[in-house]
Amino acid sequence: MEGGGGGGGAYGAAKAGGSFDLLRFLQQPQVVARVVSAVFALIVFACLVGDGYTSLPEDSRLFCVFNGNGDACRYGITVGVLAFVACVFFCMVDVYFPQISNTKDRKYLVLADLGFSGVWTFLWFVGFCFLTNQWSWTRPGLVYIGADSARAAITFSFFSIFSWGLLLTFAYKRYKMGVEDFLQSYADPTPEVPTPYSSYPNISHESYQQPPFTQTAESPEGYQPPPVY
Repeated sequence: MEGGGGGGGAYGAAKAGGSFDLLRFLQQPQVVARVVSAVFALIVFACLVGDGYTSLPEDSRLFCVFNGNGDACRYGITVGVLAFVACVFFCMVDVYFPQISNTKDRKYLVLADLGFSGVWTFLWFVGFCFLTNQWSWTRPGLVYIGADSARAAITFSFFSIFSWGLLLTFAYKRYKMGVEDFLQSYADPTPEVPTPYSSYPNISHESYQQPPFTQTAESPEGYQPPPVY
């Protein structure tokens, strides 16, 4: 897998450039989990926006049904709205993910999915505990309308912990697949047999040639005594 080049099949997606199959896309586990999480988030913030605020007969001012704590309603609405928007966004990412050929872009999107899913799993847990605690301190006489919506918000906040936990698991698996593909592609191949050094050029063994204009000393044919005077 190249760091910035074509990464067909990286991070659990099909090769870039393939045709889009809607039925196969909707059957993917992470897509099903996103749709379910979006529905849960929609129910939570719809219940809090619609029936999360009420008023007393003698007082027209609105207050949150969760023990009059406006932070509880605002927390549930904020987490629910952002969760719904994130589910829509990451569903669009899942649609275009196979068309992304750059493995770095795929990695960043998977990391964003992993981080957001982890954070929202924690926020839904906090929200469930917060809403449950505030509801336990709410006096029944103060809530004439909206009790069922408050219970529904608590219930689907609890369900959202598990749906976002599934999204966290799927995102982690996709990231792990990408890391394993990266390590496998960069593993040392079979060692090649080293080739010996090339020999020096062949030295010509031709007979030695005398340089021109040189005289060869004639070897004496026999012993010649010096002349006697």
